[in-house]
Amino acid sequence: MGRMHAPGKGISKSARPYKRTPPSWLKVSAADVEEHICKLAKKGLTPSQIGVILRDSNGIASITSVTGSKIVRILKAHGLAPEIPEDLYMLIKAVQVRK
Repeated sequence: MGRMHAPGKGISKSARPYKRTPPSWLKVSAADVEEHICKLAKKGLTPSQIGVILRDSNGIASITSVTGSKIVRILKAHGLAPEIPEDLYMLIKAVQVRK
């Protein structure tokens, strides 16, 4: 069946790479990445902002492939995780703006 607002019939979309190992050209160690994540968290950045900075500035596409754990889990291990999840925090903030 075709699309309603587009001429095509395709279902193509981008997909994450299947390979779970870090790229061969990435020369950053897991300890350096964790240190950088903690430094950015101490500045007050959210986990998603940290991921964007590491992707755009340092060329680290997937933190999980380099360190073996997610950003929030790294922050929890170092005692820097936010009290409430980021998505819930943004919902609360959006409701406060609407009032």
